[in-house]
Amino acid sequence: MNGVNDRGVGAGPASGRTSHTYRLRGLAGTGFLATLAAMVATTLAAALALAVGVDFEVPDGGEAIPLSGFAIVTGLFSVVGIVIAVALLRWSACPAERFVWTAVSLTALSLVPPLLSGANTATTTALLGLHLVPATVMIPTLARSLRTRTG
Repeated sequence: MNGVNDRGVGAGPASGRTSHTYRLRGLAGTGFLATLAAMVATTLAAALALAVGVDFEVPDGGEAIPLSGFAIVTGLFSVVGIVIAVALLRWSACPAERFVWTAVSLTALSLVPPLLSGANTATTTALLGLHLVPATVMIPTLARSLRTRTG
């Protein structure tokens, strides 16, 4: 065997791993930027709701949900979405489609707690809307990123 073939054989698997790692990192980077955008959008929407008189008081504890709470919870569940997207990119044959179905299903499930909270109509309506704000940022962004990384 000559040196050219040896280098060609050795470069194949390593470059494949590098490409795969690059795709995962690119998806994660896009996801984290989308997470920041979702956190800002959700917090601004909550601030707007507060400005028009929504109190965000949930009867269980009687305390109002603070604006920082919206940002933190949005960030947490957005990161969960990134982890799901990365896992699907790694192990699914059609990650974008499965991600959309999974994320939409989880978003629909997230609408149940506000409906069961016993909060007043304005708070319940605002909370439902605030669940949809980050979904409209995260789902299309991650789905588009998955599509560009799979072919």
